[in-house]
Order: sequence, then C-alpha cells, then structure tokens
Amino acid sequence: MDWKNKVIYQIYPRSFYDSSGSGVGDIEGIIQKVDYLKNLSVDYIWISPFFKSPQKDFGYDVSSYREVDPIFGSNDDLKRLVDVCHKNDLKVIIDLVLSHTSDEHPWFKQSENKANNFDDWYVWCDGDFNQPPNNWLSVFGGSSWKWSTNRGAYYLHNFLESQPDLNFHNIEVQKQMLEEIKFWLDFGIDGFRFDVINFLFHDKNFRDNPLKDRKDVRPLGFNKGNPYGLQIHKYDNTRPETEDYIKKIRSLLNRYNAISIGEIVADEPMDVIARYAKTDSLHMAYCFEFLSDDFQLDKVDEVVNLFFKKNKESWPCWSFSNHDAKRIVSRANMNSKKIMKKLLELKGNICIYQGEELGLPETIVDFDDIQDPFGKSFWPEFKGRDGCRTPMPWDSNLSYFGFSNSMPWLKHNENYKKLSVNLQEKDPHSMLNYTKKLILERKKLF
Repeated sequence: MDWKNKVIYQIYPRSFYDSSGSGVGDIEGIIQKVDYLKNLSVDYIWISPFFKSPQKDFGYDVSSYREVDPIFGSNDDLKRLVDVCHKNDLKVIIDLVLSHTSDEHPWFKQSENKANNFDDWYVWCDGDFNQPPNNWLSVFGGSSWKWSTNRGAYYLHNFLESQPDLNFHNIEVQKQMLEEIKFWLDFGIDGFRFDVINFLFHDKNFRDNPLKDRKDVRPLGFNKGNPYGLQIHKYDNTRPETEDYIKKIRSLLNRYNAISIGEIVADEPMDVIARYAKTDSLHMAYCFEFLSDDFQLDKVDEVVNLFFKKNKESWPCWSFSNHDAKRIVSRANMNSKKIMKKLLELKGNICIYQGEELGLPETIVDFDDIQDPFGKSFWPEFKGRDGCRTPMPWDSNLSYFGFSNSMPWLKHNENYKKLSVNLQEKDPHSMLNYTKKLILERKKLF
C-alpha cells in the first residue's frame, strides 16, 4: 500500500461544520463538506474523537469505544461518511485513545468496585489517602494520582482526574484494546491516529521520576511553566513494553492494509519516533517539535534532514498546527504562504489542521469563554487550547460565518470573516488556492 509522503487533513469535528443547528459540528457536517476536502486533493482525513463521552476533555475521555456520541450523530452517519469519502478517493483515519478512558466507562466503574473480571484493568495502588504513591505528575496539573473512596486506593490519571489510565500490564486489557481496533477496521476505517501512544505502560514498581534541571526543560506537548516539565518521565511513560505492544497493533493493521500514526509526548521525542515508527511497528509518528512556541522556520530542514540521516528505517509525520497547539501563523508570526510552502516540501507524511489552508490565526479567548480544562488550570500564563479550536469560517455573509445557524459551542472569531472559504475560493491569489496548488505540486514531487 502506498501511504508514504501523503497529505492528511485533520478535522476537529466540534468546530468543522454544524449541520443540525446545535452549535456543535457533527458527522453529517463533514459529509456535506466532502467536496471541499476532495478539491483540496488531500489523501486522508483524520477525525478527532467522536466516541460516546462525557466531554470533559472533549472526546478524549471515552465512555464507549464503539458508539458515536449523539452530539455528533450516529454510527450510521459515520458509515455514510466513510462510504462517501471512499467514493471520492479519500481515506478515513480516526483518533483512538488507548491509554485511558473516562471514569464513566463501565470498565472503570466495575474496576473501582473490585468486580472480579475488571479488578486489575486500571492502574491501582494502595496507600494512605494523604500521601500519593510517588511523585508522578499529570500533564494537566497536580499529582497524577487520585484517591478512590469506593475502592480505598489510588488510581493513575496522566491527564484529567476523570481520565483513569488502563493497566496495559494486564494481558486482558491488551487483548481488549486490539478488539476495539478490530471493530473499527471491520467497520471500514482506513487507519488510526493513536493518542499519546507512549503512555500505555507504567513502571510496575511505581518508582519516582528523576528531576530535571530547569535549563533543560523543552515544553513539547505541555505548556511552558508546567511543573510536568521538571521531571524526566522515565517511569510513568515511554516504557520498553510499549514497543512490543505496538508490534501487535501493526500485525493487526497489516491484515486490513490500514495505517497508523502515533502521537509522541516524550523527553526525547525524535528518538521515540525512530523506535516506534518502523516496518514492524507504527507506520509513522509525530511529536510537538514543530508545534512548540519556539518554532523556527529556518531550523525545520535541519531537524528533518537529521532525522532521516540518523533513522533510515523509520518514518515521521510532520505538522505545524493541530488541535493542541497555538496556530502556526500566530506562533511563527510570518506569512502563511511561506509556512505552508515549507510544510508541503518536507519528506515524510504531512498533517494539515483544519483552517491552516485558510491561514487562520490563533483566536484570543477570554477567560469567561474558555472551555478547555487545561487552560482553566493554568490561566493566565497558559490560556489553553481553545484558541486553535474556534469554528471554521465557511461563508462571510452568514451568521457565525456559516459554521452554524445558532450560537457555536465555542465563540467564533470575528476576524475570520475576511478569511472565509467563500471569499478565498473566488480569489485566485488566496491562501486556500495557493495551498491547493502546493498539494498538487507535492504529488508530482513524491
């Protein structure tokens, strides 16, 4: 299967297009915009989580892996989307969160109550409720341990307290998550973006993480000033067992000719990509190297060339923007066409985040309008991820620029009016038409 050097377009469904008038984007909305995606000439679309969820982390807290959340539609809607995409030569990648679930998932509720079959499905540690088991920290702030009164023990959560970590040392958990992957492969999905794939395993002995010198901190995947960066994450993630498990994933994917992208949040992310993304493991992986605040366009080629020089058997995926990072136009503070030209010249797979093809800048979101729990925890030094998640502007003449006919779930950006799709499609010199041209040129180059 020819999957290398392809262009992947990331859709954040909440903010792409609302067909129902709920104020939240939906699966039907994506179906109605398939012509737009086809005209971009991208090869794959990657859809951020749409699974049933209490939405505390907007879908990255899954309460049912096999159901589309009603706010986005139904499994039948998703099936129609896959069929329509396939008819238009678009492949569909979905975002699968393997490392943790919602605390509302039936598995966790049974594990918390020590139900025999699920007793060891999550990472539990006995101890004193006044003293967490070790110094491990949550990416979203504070200890990564939460006391469960029901069970009388701590559970591990690398993100929100409502996102307990599954115990991948349990073979039954490993088998179950392979079954979740297989369900969607049988459904007709063409591949997966695996959320924080290096977080699957933890140190069984719960050893403390070593501390890091402040001058060595590079906030790749977390915010500057976050205490998380002051530890070397040796024991709470990126454990050696992960590499064996992703080989099992690859073996399953190969039976369906499906592809995989791993998200890496690690101390030495390029080295982890090199180990995780190769012939018998993940197809490709990406990290926050180009998604950080210290992005420098003139350093990009050096990073890419060094990766391929050092890692001839591995394959990367590059992105300058996504749903977790400040939009590149605002971060780099330079011409959007120049940025896109560089991105689409790079060897490796490429991810374009919705609106990047329009040159959308970051939205300034007031505290009262913030939805992201990450931003609420670290305000005002870090304002969260809402600024890159504001709704797509489709039509400058309509309310909310055509994203919805009712108030969007996240306040729209009035400055997006002049960047709306309807205006850019008519302008031969627009960022949108320039992006289309670059993608076609890339197809000739690779």
